[in-house]
Amino acid sequence: MKRLTLFLILLSGMLCAHAQEGADTLAQPAVTAAPEPAAEASPEQLWDRANTAYINGDFHAAAEFYEQILARGLSSMKLYYNLANACFKEGRLGKSILFYHRALRLAPGNDDIRYNLSVAEARTKDNIEQIPEFFFTEWMRGVRRLMSCTAWSVFSLATLVCALALFLAYLLAQRLPLRKAGFYGTLVAAAVFMLTSWFAMGERREMLDDTQAVVMSLSTAVKSSPDKSATDLFVLHEGTLVEITDRLDNWCEITIADGKKGWLECKTVETI
Repeated sequence: MKRLTLFLILLSGMLCAHAQEGADTLAQPAVTAAPEPAAEASPEQLWDRANTAYINGDFHAAAEFYEQILARGLSSMKLYYNLANACFKEGRLGKSILFYHRALRLAPGNDDIRYNLSVAEARTKDNIEQIPEFFFTEWMRGVRRLMSCTAWSVFSLATLVCALALFLAYLLAQRLPLRKAGFYGTLVAAAVFMLTSWFAMGERREMLDDTQAVVMSLSTAVKSSPDKSATDLFVLHEGTLVEITDRLDNWCEITIADGKKGWLECKTVETI
């Protein structure tokens, strides 16, 4: 039991370190705003102007105001979500899918984002059948995405406190039934702690994953090798999700949902 306690404390420390690194924010590089009148406004003023423009149907202006907020190094689920909606209304399908995915990384359990993303993806030209996954793997991923990294971290730390309290009860209790309850309760709480810690680390790993990308060009040919003169294998269109598996100079090797692979120019995609 001493080894179990030491293991739980060490794992808790690791989890806290991960949570403190900014679990639910995607840092954007600070960029100097263009010398426009709106650039001198505060982020709150830009937010209000963007929302007003969106309500008035000026989706291009709304998207520009939201992007100016991003250029100042600020980000949030609502910002990405509103920007995605503005881009979708404006007809920029690739950008809207990109920002829906970024919003979803910060709020994986948000049904509104998932629905709007599905609507946007239904507008893409590429009809790619995804390779089916093992049922249990897909089910566990669905459970993990019910909450964000921070939420799972808080949940796991709460179960750790319960596990330590129950273990203390096991050590100090005089009556046998209480000692048994403390012992078995510690085992259950420890198991839940490890599961929720795994969920938290999985969400963090997925949130920071830079291999997922969205095609930004209206259409782009996927080559057999990183060379413009190479054979065209297939064509992808704006909004299609790809996974970058390798890079060579200005070329990216990508894999799509049905398992097909090829090379395309990195400038035609943008990482999530």
